[in-house]
Amino acid sequence: MHPVVKLVTQRLALGLILLIAVSALIFFGVAALPGDAAQAMLGQSATPESLANLREKLGLNEPILWRYGHWLLGFATGDLGVSLSNGQDIAKSVGQRLGNTIFLAFWAAVIAVPLAITLGLIAARYNGRWPDKLISGVTLATISLPEFVAGYIVMYVLAVKFHLFPSMSMVFPGMGIFERLNAIILPVIVLVMVVLAHMMRMTRAAILNVMESAYIETAELKGLSPINVIWKHAFPNAIAPVVNVVMLNLAYLVVGVVVVEVVFVYPGMGQFLVDHVTKRDMPVVQACGMIFAAVYIGLNILADVVAILANPRLRHPK
Repeated sequence: MHPVVKLVTQRLALGLILLIAVSALIFFGVAALPGDAAQAMLGQSATPESLANLREKLGLNEPILWRYGHWLLGFATGDLGVSLSNGQDIAKSVGQRLGNTIFLAFWAAVIAVPLAITLGLIAARYNGRWPDKLISGVTLATISLPEFVAGYIVMYVLAVKFHLFPSMSMVFPGMGIFERLNAIILPVIVLVMVVLAHMMRMTRAAILNVMESAYIETAELKGLSPINVIWKHAFPNAIAPVVNVVMLNLAYLVVGVVVVEVVFVYPGMGQFLVDHVTKRDMPVVQACGMIFAAVYIGLNILADVVAILANPRLRHPK
């Protein structure tokens, strides 16, 4: 078997095993929580007969391993169950919320990724000089702020003080693309601030590491300009660690938006999860946890695969 195919297969198998392990942790962790789902739905005044009927309907009387297998199979086939708080199909409710979160993460990534790579290239070009120190200082300052603090500062300055953008990022079906973009500008700014420094510093470090190679010195001796040496020779060979850190931050943009969505009242997965945690709606919490885990693991596997494909020693084995 070709080394690339073998390594990619191993990564995919490892990701599947990890996802199953996470699913077990989520299901049995939630099942171990104190309280009775039937009692929570019907209230303290429920009769024993109504509680027994509801437990039977929800399958709570079945063995826990059977319930776990049924739940995992349902998740694999797209059946996420029914919400305890409103009786609605979870998959249908999650679909729109997940689309909103991906929309927010996409536009944050569209700005953050090229900006971080560009700043990393500039910082590497002027290593140790004032542009490098300025870029590193500013990006580290932005990432040092907790997300809710950055969110409220951005909201106060741009929404309350200067009335440039709406303070609440409300989106709804049928909303035009430009209206949506205007609504999400503030959370996008906060997300860019959060992920920018990590990607920029990894890009800078990867390029500086490659710059110590012998072929870079040869390119410099040929009279190529420093920016051409970095862009045409150093950056292509530093792409693997850069892709890894970009994928990790993309995973964060989807999975770690809970605080930002709550601050800006954005109707995404994070807000949806928080709302149903307060209602003790465990099937929704389990579904959201599994979706977040699947996205995070999937993007990490994609990063590994890209890193494998970017390695010429694996693509062209002797």
